[in-house]
Amino acid sequence: MSTSQRIGSASVEHAEAVLVEQYPRLVRLAYLTLPDSLGRHTRVLRAHKAVQRALPHSGTAPGGTDDPDRPLALVRVRVLRAALARSGPARTAWARGARPPVPPFVWGLRLWPPAGGIDEAAQALGDAPAPVRAAFVLHHLDGLAEAETARLLAEAGAEDSAAAVREALALPVAEGLLRALRRPEFDASVVSARPTDLLRRRRRTRACWAGLAALAVTATVLTVRGGPTGPEVRPAAGPAASRALDPARLQRVSAEAWADTARVDFTAWPARGGRSGDRDLLRRALATWAAPGTAKVTATPGTTAEAPAGPPQLLYAGELDGRAVVLLRDGDRVARYGERASGSGGRTLDLTRTDEAGVTTAAALTLTRSADGTSARYLLAPWIATAGTRDLRAPGDTARALTVAADGVTAPAAVPAAGGACASWPVLELTSSARIVEKHSFVLSDLGALSPVHLTYTPLPDGPGAVQARQPREATGPEARAAWAPLACGLGELRGGAYRAVNVWDFAAAPLPDGAGRAVWSCTRASGWAGPGDVTVRLRPEGGPPQEVARARSTAACSRFGQHLLAGFRWRSPAGRWYLLAAGSRHVTGVTATGAVRAHAAERTLAAPWTGPEGAVSLTGSLAGGGSVTALDGAGGGRD
Repeated sequence: MSTSQRIGSASVEHAEAVLVEQYPRLVRLAYLTLPDSLGRHTRVLRAHKAVQRALPHSGTAPGGTDDPDRPLALVRVRVLRAALARSGPARTAWARGARPPVPPFVWGLRLWPPAGGIDEAAQALGDAPAPVRAAFVLHHLDGLAEAETARLLAEAGAEDSAAAVREALALPVAEGLLRALRRPEFDASVVSARPTDLLRRRRRTRACWAGLAALAVTATVLTVRGGPTGPEVRPAAGPAASRALDPARLQRVSAEAWADTARVDFTAWPARGGRSGDRDLLRRALATWAAPGTAKVTATPGTTAEAPAGPPQLLYAGELDGRAVVLLRDGDRVARYGERASGSGGRTLDLTRTDEAGVTTAAALTLTRSADGTSARYLLAPWIATAGTRDLRAPGDTARALTVAADGVTAPAAVPAAGGACASWPVLELTSSARIVEKHSFVLSDLGALSPVHLTYTPLPDGPGAVQARQPREATGPEARAAWAPLACGLGELRGGAYRAVNVWDFAAAPLPDGAGRAVWSCTRASGWAGPGDVTVRLRPEGGPPQEVARARSTAACSRFGQHLLAGFRWRSPAGRWYLLAAGSRHVTGVTATGAVRAHAAERTLAAPWTGPEGAVSLTGSLAGGGSVTALDGAGGGRD
């Protein structure tokens, strides 16, 4: 290679300046390109390492580009090579010929991106191949042209860069999420951090010193007596694995810890249950988690079933309805082990994510279900003062007291039917202790998972031109109950998902044509533990069943990162006439329809006669202060 094709020291200094200036963007590129299977902590570390190692050395080749004065392109290529080397579909020369960069190691902290933003994008792009994710970032977020995006991917080692760009252009990602990631104040290099379990760290430190002392003694003895003459004995597992499987090392929290901490979540749950001292049961639970064998294992989407790296926290161990049950927490996961009380047969292991759980989302866990699936017992958080049940479909229903034992286990409570007619929808209504928050009641719904979901409600804006957004509130007041009643049975569609909360947002209301009364437009958002959520927009006419308008999956729409909303559909009035109905959220000041129906309204709702044949219609909403929003569809959201 000629000298002219190598980088001089001046160009390296220029590349360093560019890397520092563009550091958040480069971290965003690396994080979203890296595979979701790494987990958030490892993914954050590898993203930062990929960027920090992207600075070229003087005299190195410029990564396939003939222009040594393009340091940003060079740095991007090197970041992409490092990120693609950790992703299976795009095997680069680096990945084939050498080991990928070793990640930095952080002692005593777990890192993850703050809720929303980059983590929502990572989940939305999780199923796409790595080159497609990289092309999405380069084109949609960094603003590179399609040809430039393909060229950089090719230089980084992607096998079919043009195809990756085409697939990235077709990805259904919410515009609201893109707006959040493009904001100047958004910094992808910012992370949240929490300490690892402090007691575990202290035990490990003590064990390390004890091990070093034992090693020193052993070395002295061997020096004097010579080497061992018997057969070599190898442990079945490493020291860390042995500690994780030792029931004596399980973390246990004191009964009153929840009342004297600023972190009110699963970390504040004490160890409860009549068999919390049964080491044989606890050992079987830990061993099953490490090696399930014939046990039936289930995990909510996005939850890994891998064994814990260290001793988990014991939440419960007891015997209920002929089953022995153990609840364990490992970081952002909770596991439930079950077996027949008469022995170790019928083993089951269920896992769920619990990212950033709080007072409401860490308020209950399901212990057992009846054989016919009509009832369940729950373990309530220690900060729950009272519990009751009521029918979500009946807005005037009064909560009935639910008996709770001293260890937090409830009596059997009715759960929603898994199929057939939806005559009722039983929910839990819990009240927090005044030591946590005064007069705070909230509603949880059992969707068949280990953790019930938190139900909330966001009312209509205060009036036309409202500036302040209404915040979600608990689904306990008369207005919230009335809004949830006709939508309750729709929760059944969410069974089997990894959801933490479901919110109903009433974003618009208007009279219907032909004297059909008033209707409310609502967006139901089911938010997942990982960040992204699934949304359904419905029209709720007076005296009639809700009508579905639009849906979107893995989107930021109807969340704090997707507050601009527009939706519309073809509607038939009781008089038999067809109309185009559309409505927007509070910042929409006008709605325009083109296509099969051409109409305009200088407000945030539109009702236009649909006189021609059925056909495609495009809706655009004008936003206060400029910008526009397009109608929610499979991709959702709007654009500024």
